[in-house]
Amino acid sequence: MTAAESLNLIARQNERTRRELGAGPARLLGVWAFTWLVGWGLVFFSNDFHARPLMPGWVAGIVVAVLFVAAIAYSAYYGSRISRGIRGPSRRTGAMYGWAWMIAYAGLALVNVRVMQTGRLDPHTISLLWSGTSLLLTGVLYLTAGMLWQDKLQYGFGVWIIVCGGASVFAGVPGNFLVLSLAGGGGFLVASLVYFVRERRCGPARVVDP
Repeated sequence: MTAAESLNLIARQNERTRRELGAGPARLLGVWAFTWLVGWGLVFFSNDFHARPLMPGWVAGIVVAVLFVAAIAYSAYYGSRISRGIRGPSRRTGAMYGWAWMIAYAGLALVNVRVMQTGRLDPHTISLLWSGTSLLLTGVLYLTAGMLWQDKLQYGFGVWIIVCGGASVFAGVPGNFLVLSLAGGGGFLVASLVYFVRERRCGPARVVDP
């Protein structure tokens, strides 16, 4: 190749690497926005509270489970993609943060299931327990991400999710599912759009060792 062709090849490869390693979270947040808006929206409109539920509650539950499994699978793919080729503190920090989600939610499930086994909670209270604690934990994890990567948007999003957790408890059942759908899913959607605009203006954020 000529010198010009070699430089052009290097430039194209650098741009490709930059896009892959600096893939912004806009698409990932969009996937979760769709999951929360559609999934929890279906649960709300399928609740027996309505005179004519949209569908049986168990069908809505299956749809939510499928959506969440698909979103988790995409999150795992996203995490493996952005960490490919990264070494050092950045890779270790990202891996520890990813495991923090699984460990925290496993602990949350154990606590909530044990509380349910006491038999002292009615179905409505159990629903509020799960929605409130899940949103609270999600918000705290996004606060942590904002602190780790000095990202004000993620930190602010964590605050919003925590507020949604409190609102879901006060909304009662089935209002808590509407809060999950509109406020929670809407928050994911707004964050996704903000990151999308930021990436269009500045390009994907680069991965830098802290």
